[in-house]
Amino acid sequence: MTDGAAPGTSRPAGAEPQAAAPRTGWLLALGALLLLAFVAFCALGVWQLERRAWKLDLIARVDARVHAAPVPAPAKAAWPQVNAANDEYRRVSLRGRFLHDRESLVQALSDRGAGFWVLTPLVQADGTVVLVNRGFVTPALRERAARAADEPKGDVDIVGLLRLSEPGGGFLRRNDPAANRWYSRDVAAIAAARSLQSVGPVAPYFVDAGAQAGATPDQPEGGLTVIQFRNTHMSYALTWFAMALGTAFAAWWLFLGDRRKARRGEA
Repeated sequence: MTDGAAPGTSRPAGAEPQAAAPRTGWLLALGALLLLAFVAFCALGVWQLERRAWKLDLIARVDARVHAAPVPAPAKAAWPQVNAANDEYRRVSLRGRFLHDRESLVQALSDRGAGFWVLTPLVQADGTVVLVNRGFVTPALRERAARAADEPKGDVDIVGLLRLSEPGGGFLRRNDPAANRWYSRDVAAIAAARSLQSVGPVAPYFVDAGAQAGATPDQPEGGLTVIQFRNTHMSYALTWFAMALGTAFAAWWLFLGDRRKARRGEA
């Protein structure tokens, strides 16, 4: 004796194989995951396009600042409002006298090779102090004694680009004030290490000095600020949209195959 309906008779209602229900549930769950992935990829692509628009606007604003006529560096009353969006790379002017005996050298890698940025405090007429990155020197000019003969003396006029503090240090290297090793232009840390607060209030920014006319070869070379913004948002956006398209294709292929099986009567 065999199980199942006799030959020539129809299968009773409800007697279909039970594999169809689990398969349908599995397809619905996979479909929901694919839909979620598609929406997420599209959202990430749109976000990258928005970031690209923001970056292009930033580049345009910075370019306008760099080529604008210099304005006085922010005074003490305006220090709390100084920020990257409105002030970074703004062309500014200031006047004062350098405290060469309190300079700090920050390791640098420029178009001239490896060397140091020379950061020197500048005391203005109102008593405030601004760190000025006078420019780049090679290792041969690291010691101040090699440059002291031609150091600017008395009041000097500086035109340069306003820069925000770089706290902490460089890539994988922390500033070490005790050992006088600097890998970033950390205004607060340098001011503390050089006791600049005893001279006067210290600005929360520093200024990259431009090229100085008449500077001798043994003096720091200014005007080497590199202004470059990484802008790969379009490639990221295309990647996310391509992944969204791939997800949609996978969903279409999956459910198309399921429909073909259903038409053939496969479980």
